[in-house]
Amino acid sequence: MNNLSRFTKNTYLWLILSTIFISGCSTTIPDNLIPVSVNKVQQASAWEMQGKLAVSTPEDRFSTNLYWLHSPERDELKLTTMLGTTVLSLSSHAGKSTLEIDGKTYTDNDPQRLLTRVSGWSIPIDSLPLWITGQLTKGDTLISTDNRGRPIKLVNSEQLPPWEVDFKSWQTQSGAEVPRLLNLQRGDIRLKLQLNQWQALAPQSQVLIKQTSNTETSL
Repeated sequence: MNNLSRFTKNTYLWLILSTIFISGCSTTIPDNLIPVSVNKVQQASAWEMQGKLAVSTPEDRFSTNLYWLHSPERDELKLTTMLGTTVLSLSSHAGKSTLEIDGKTYTDNDPQRLLTRVSGWSIPIDSLPLWITGQLTKGDTLISTDNRGRPIKLVNSEQLPPWEVDFKSWQTQSGAEVPRLLNLQRGDIRLKLQLNQWQALAPQSQVLIKQTSNTETSL
């Protein structure tokens, strides 16, 4: 049994157990970050999102809830059951990445390498924060845009076969436009991402300084 098959079976097992033993998992925003409203996603120094992830390969397919907290200092990604029980947790901070899955903990200096080594996935962890917010990475080629200049399709050829990303629909969250549905494909691997909630975050000290500056200007 490969790693992805094992994870899929573990996910189904957790779904069954969750209906018997309801043990929720709550995630809190760090104390130094507070929700803010922005005009463009580029103005958000940090964000959190909640949604759904569906993965399909020739051998396996499954769907799960997705939570992601992204900031310049750290990333925290969790896959959970419908009742909030965490089945996979990946965090990166200060050059160290930690993956918790199947009751075991693994570490590495690179989150992408860690996820691939342990789970067998080649999901583009480094690029997803930009794609989730409708932005391009340095290795992306923009294929098409809509009449508002938003990406419809892009290709990333940093690895072969390349990743193809389709932005299926958009929405307004925290005052900014962000994708709602994305389809990603690389060879026979297909991912579907649905963003149910995206919240821009900013350091509390930064917000206080801005508020103080605005008050002084009005005086």
